[in-house]
Amino acid sequence: MRRAVIAFTAFLGGLVFLLAGPAHAGPADCQGLRGTLKLQGQPVNGAKIAVTTESGQPVKEVTTNAQGTWDVQVEDPGKYKVTLDVASLPQNAEVRGGNNVRTPTVYENNCSTVLFALQPKAAPGQQQESTGGSTFWQQAAQLTFEGLNLGLIIALGALGLSLIYGTTGLTNFAHGELITLGAVLAYAFNVGFSIQLIPAAVIAVIAAGALGYGQDRLFWGQLRKRGTGTIAMMIISIGVAILLRNLIQFFFGPQTENFNDYVSQAGVTVGPITAAPKNFWAMGIELAVLVVVGIALMKTRTGKAARAVADNPALAASSGINVDRVIRIIWTAGAAIAALAGIMLGLSQSLKFTMGQDILLLIFAGVTLGGLGTAFGALVGSLVVGVFIQVSTLWVPPELKSVGALAVLIIVLLFRPQGILGRRERIG
Repeated sequence: MRRAVIAFTAFLGGLVFLLAGPAHAGPADCQGLRGTLKLQGQPVNGAKIAVTTESGQPVKEVTTNAQGTWDVQVEDPGKYKVTLDVASLPQNAEVRGGNNVRTPTVYENNCSTVLFALQPKAAPGQQQESTGGSTFWQQAAQLTFEGLNLGLIIALGALGLSLIYGTTGLTNFAHGELITLGAVLAYAFNVGFSIQLIPAAVIAVIAAGALGYGQDRLFWGQLRKRGTGTIAMMIISIGVAILLRNLIQFFFGPQTENFNDYVSQAGVTVGPITAAPKNFWAMGIELAVLVVVGIALMKTRTGKAARAVADNPALAASSGINVDRVIRIIWTAGAAIAALAGIMLGLSQSLKFTMGQDILLLIFAGVTLGGLGTAFGALVGSLVVGVFIQVSTLWVPPELKSVGALAVLIIVLLFRPQGILGRRERIG
């Protein structure tokens, strides 16, 4: 029951934290429509989009840029009609579901994001032979693959968050900024210093790990020595998140960027699945890291010590385990894994200063669904969240895909408050 209360408090706190964050649309005077067109993670350049009023009066026609983004500013709030010219799409692309019209509402001093989900177009021969049912299952297979890719990225972020919570009891709302930091550091080395992305990513992960060690050594460790409670530290982490996010925005800027390497790759078809080679490599790296961390937790002395600290810190200390040393190792590993998650997220999507904040709620959902404080539960919960988010777009609009995953989280917690792999605890 106590874990369920903590989980629910963390979830609500994360929701309020995200809703209270800065608008992702850009400047405060933004009032209009914008979006990004991507096909299998690659930006679509040159697609034409027409915006009209609800009554049909033309507003503006724009073309997506090299990053696949477009933007239309409007003078008056209200409902608008956005039409994607399917003839301007690449020959191998089509709009999922066939609906190329959206009717978003623009509110005063706000920018609304308009989403068009694109998918590879089947070959002419396949279109003639396929039925509605076979097309549905092809889409389901493609979305499941994309969900696994997203779920593994969420799992990397959730693993670090879960390890830190398990050993310290801290629900760290600044974990999302560690994810952003990893991507931004890799971008700085890759673009600023012209280092190839793979060594740049390695350097960024090491630097983020060092920052995680420094955070605990100079800040969180000092708060623990002063006897600061976990609720107070959770609130402090919100302030740390806001500080880090604004620092990243100051140095990185509010724009969306991409790495220099592996941006445009031709898709590879494996059965019903089509994806860029970088997606297959990224999933392999993510799986390898998760397996290595899992083995380390089960087999190494440090891993066993970390599990002992998570179970009972006082008993672990009385057994001769240096609790502070173990926690610093966990902070180092957690920050490094979060940085890797940010790099993988930037590789599959784009980089922006709010990318960690955007995925933080899904990470909390994965951790809570799998079982708060359990590393393997974080993996299972994250995969469930990732797959459900993507597959749900078969029935719901893409802009509502995260709602279904959070609904599953609530339903599971109603019947199993400790999460999928969590354990029950007696109080009193």
